[in-house]
Amino acid sequence: MFVIPSQIAKDLVELTQTNRKGVEALFEAESDLAQFESDLDRCEAQQFLDATGSVAERQARAKLECADIRFDRDLAKARVNRIRTKMRSIESELMALATAAKILQAEMKL
Repeated sequence: MFVIPSQIAKDLVELTQTNRKGVEALFEAESDLAQFESDLDRCEAQQFLDATGSVAERQARAKLECADIRFDRDLAKARVNRIRTKMRSIESELMALATAAKILQAEMKL
């Protein structure tokens, strides 16, 4: 396999920039998730207070009435998890490239 040092450097820069963007995207996704969790808690509490019947019936109604918000919260969780997974993948690629760069540097010294 023929490796070009300038390509390794270019790839390292690109992956580092992508990883930085991931940090910002993760912050935004976590903020959205926190907002959806707050909205869900508020909705369930209000629906529970507004409902009549036994505790179990009121809980079921509250859960049912807030299903759309719960779905949005679940999507926000999935987004956070996907960003984290992508960032771990980028970090693995960075480590692999760094290793390749060190091997290339050692070979060039020979």
